[in-house]
Amino acid sequence: MTIPLEDVVVPGRVQTLARGVSVTPVWRNEYGGLTFRTDDARYIKFGPRNAESSLADETERLEWAGRYVRVPHVLETGFDDADEWLVTRAIPGESAVAPRWVAEPATAVRAVGEALRALHDALPVAECPFDWSVASRIANAEGRGIRVPDALREPPPIDRLVVCHADACCPNTLIGEDGRWLAHVDLSQLGTGDRWGDIAVASMSTEWNYGPGWEDALIEAYGVDPDLPRLSYYRELWNAT
Repeated sequence: MTIPLEDVVVPGRVQTLARGVSVTPVWRNEYGGLTFRTDDARYIKFGPRNAESSLADETERLEWAGRYVRVPHVLETGFDDADEWLVTRAIPGESAVAPRWVAEPATAVRAVGEALRALHDALPVAECPFDWSVASRIANAEGRGIRVPDALREPPPIDRLVVCHADACCPNTLIGEDGRWLAHVDLSQLGTGDRWGDIAVASMSTEWNYGPGWEDALIEAYGVDPDLPRLSYYRELWNAT
């Protein structure tokens, strides 16, 4: 996922959803989907439908998780034969990879780690209708034609079953002016799984966003000691699926 630096053509559907106000592109994902911020404090996510997850999935998860933690409030959602879209109310704050926070990695990494622990502590496993187990992740990948190595089919025993974010990379935590976490975004695959599935990816993503040397700081902010076998397994699973 990247912040668009080049000129972006605003799709007609986005112009319709904007209802006459200006939009600014703020994010592009690996599938070609775009996120726009409107001048009246909304976000519009728009892009091609894909097999890994959907904005319909995200809508369901936002509405469920929003009963327990701060996530974007859904205003409108829909799809047609080729594309899908989701409109949410903006939350005041910036992504943990906004230029300000990239320049202050110690603050950003602490916020992401604390946010992830708060998510895991707040969401009730017994009431969660969504699954992000290893078996479901492998099945999803194979449904997209990905051959998952046999060595990944037997995960380590679950340390703590939680409701995982499932895309806990640093960009998906919002940070407020005070440097503390505000909210979680991009929850299209949220579901139950071992907490190390999230911790492994969140800590790994610190290098992508802030450079080397921040993995342990995120794990410390989360509040556990590094579990090297689980970190290694869940990073390999992430990369393989």
